[in-house]
Amino acid sequence: MRKYTTSSSKIARGVFAAISVNHRACFHSGPRHIRCFDESDGKGYGMRVIIGVDWSDQTFAAVAQTFHLYHPTDVTLVHGVELGMLEHPLVAQAGNVQGYDDFRRAMVDSGRQVVERAAAMVPAEVTSIRKVNEVSNPAQLILDSANNLSADLVVIGARGRNRLSEVVLGSVSHRVLLHSSRPTLIVRGAARKIQRVLVAIEDRDDADRVVRWLTQHPFVDPVELCVVHAVVPIGVNEPYVGPEISAWLDDVQRYAEELVQTTAGKLVSAHHTVTTKVIQGNPVAMIEQEAKDMDLVVVTSHGRKGISRFLLGSVSHAVVHHVTCPVLVLR
Repeated sequence: MRKYTTSSSKIARGVFAAISVNHRACFHSGPRHIRCFDESDGKGYGMRVIIGVDWSDQTFAAVAQTFHLYHPTDVTLVHGVELGMLEHPLVAQAGNVQGYDDFRRAMVDSGRQVVERAAAMVPAEVTSIRKVNEVSNPAQLILDSANNLSADLVVIGARGRNRLSEVVLGSVSHRVLLHSSRPTLIVRGAARKIQRVLVAIEDRDDADRVVRWLTQHPFVDPVELCVVHAVVPIGVNEPYVGPEISAWLDDVQRYAEELVQTTAGKLVSAHHTVTTKVIQGNPVAMIEQEAKDMDLVVVTSHGRKGISRFLLGSVSHAVVHHVTCPVLVLR
């Protein structure tokens, strides 16, 4: 039987009861729902997914894409009602804003409708659906809900803004990607069946993170994985490459080959066929090129936050803005 939980502000604000029973932690989000996971393996009884929703086509594509990828048993649909300055009644009263109460009710009701529409898209085998619809900054509500519910994955649709316009104008997907500490799936365009997946890794830590995720959270259908590593050119012309640099370049190439081969060996299973590739060039440009024939790109984030990520750069963040297929950012 499917359980529905309609949230007040408890989920976003983290009002939970934590219970320890036989090494299991249970988070109680209301009188009708208890969710448990086994601390011994970290996998729980199923994947916990947060999906940010609004009235855009990208939202409904993101909902559909989630279930093309995974079989979560616990889904939370989150809609933040953005009222801006009018979020605070005292501001509205001070500005003598007529019809404020009617406007607020209409916005909240619209949010309820979009959450219900998204809930209708969730497959019947999902045993638990939470619905969160609150007057709040949408990105912050998604982030808070994901943290307080210990979500395995955050899913959000992205519009077609480029990176600069997203920074200047802001977008929910941009802010969630920038500040989330959880694996995040960014969905662009229509939902699609996932058959070919590009897995981009930079080092052994990346590889371990990818292997752990793909092992704990297998895709719905068997897929073809291509594990790729980009070797960044050093920018020295051939006539100036001495024996020391040449030997170093050989070492880099061997490291790259060994990295992708070792990673592929850990991923080969009945659920995955795996190929490898080492490419030369700018990582973002190379991943963008390789992703053209792919249904999903998997990258990792090294954990930079906020302005430091924007100023110093992030391959994962740049990839999200350059490829046209969904991107799964692991953390």
